[in-house]
Amino acid sequence: MTTRKSMTYPQIRLDDYDYTLPEDKIARFPLPQRDQAKLLVYAQGSIRDHGFGELPGLLPPDSSLFFNNTKVIAARLSFAKESTPQAPGALIEIFLLQPVAPSPVVSLAMLTTQFCIWQCTIGRLKRWKPGTVLRKTIQIKEQAVSLTARLTDVAQKQVTFSWDNPEVTFADVVEAAGQVPLPPYLKRSANQEDKTRYQTVYSRQQGAVAAPTAGLHFTEEVLATLRQRGIPLDYLTLHVGAGTFQPIKEAIVQDHAMHSEQMAVTRENLRNLLQARRVVAVGTTTLRTLESLYWYGVGLLKKQQQHFQVQKLTPYQYVKKDLPTASDALKAVLNHMERQEKQEIFGTTEIFIFPGYRFRVCSGLVTNFHMPQSTLILLIAAFVGEDWRKIYRYALDHDYRFLSYGDSSLLLPEK
Repeated sequence: MTTRKSMTYPQIRLDDYDYTLPEDKIARFPLPQRDQAKLLVYAQGSIRDHGFGELPGLLPPDSSLFFNNTKVIAARLSFAKESTPQAPGALIEIFLLQPVAPSPVVSLAMLTTQFCIWQCTIGRLKRWKPGTVLRKTIQIKEQAVSLTARLTDVAQKQVTFSWDNPEVTFADVVEAAGQVPLPPYLKRSANQEDKTRYQTVYSRQQGAVAAPTAGLHFTEEVLATLRQRGIPLDYLTLHVGAGTFQPIKEAIVQDHAMHSEQMAVTRENLRNLLQARRVVAVGTTTLRTLESLYWYGVGLLKKQQQHFQVQKLTPYQYVKKDLPTASDALKAVLNHMERQEKQEIFGTTEIFIFPGYRFRVCSGLVTNFHMPQSTLILLIAAFVGEDWRKIYRYALDHDYRFLSYGDSSLLLPEK
């Protein structure tokens, strides 16, 4: 019998997770080389300065690293309306959020041909009336492709895209027609360098609209050194959504509406997790995926769900003594996949990790420095406790660069 409790947790006040971030501490551009970034190492309360290239020698020898291999798509599309004698053509900007049809699964939607429907945010929406077709010609594989956009659901901001070459995928279209969607706090337009530098070197699965920035510091040389040291590396997928930049506006953080993000996990991922002694997540997106896997396993064991879907406050619903070990929960997911004869499962997570959360899978984290009063700073505070203030104060005092193109940290709160 399942034992649940009413969702009681400390009321987390947003003001308690604020700090002053001077504009000059925000890294507007990447460094010349990825692994030239500084690395703050926090281990059991102590802080040391290193360079990111030293990471392989700083990890505990029993570590296994897990990465998010999502790839950022050029999600910002611009169309010019046709001019008329009465008015010049307005520039309509369409920002892809999530696919609707023919598949809601991002990785499948990117492979569709001839047409697809996406939910979007739309700049100058009032200038784009339903029924008005936007057109542009793009070059793909040395061929001219005609791309059209129609606003087919105003309330849901759904846009139907179609193109006239059946051999071209939507991934090809976006690559040719779109721009890299840099975070708004960088306060600049994307340039040619951003096309490669706002991607990890191991990005594979297209579908993110923001980079898993903790991975931007890794080079092929750093990855090779990790392998030489015998540190297992594994890759799963969470497609980072635009909601990652959504500010918290509520005074009590639990009232914040968390965004949903899509994940893809394989049987091999689960086998590697079950063999790992110390799981170190590269980035908060990887950590969110790994912790979500645990809660999916809990749902399977308690026969409460079959679908891989983790809601915002799922972790806070259970009596702790009734919860399984990480190994048992992950085995439940693996066994479920084997019974269903699935090599890979797709899911969604809204998991909200804030102080009071008990981490079930991850005991180490590689991550950048995050915005004040954000969901990510709350996650960091949950991971290292009140020492988050000490870490951020130290980083500010020692000229660390902050946010997406900034420096890195290795957080090891446990031995």
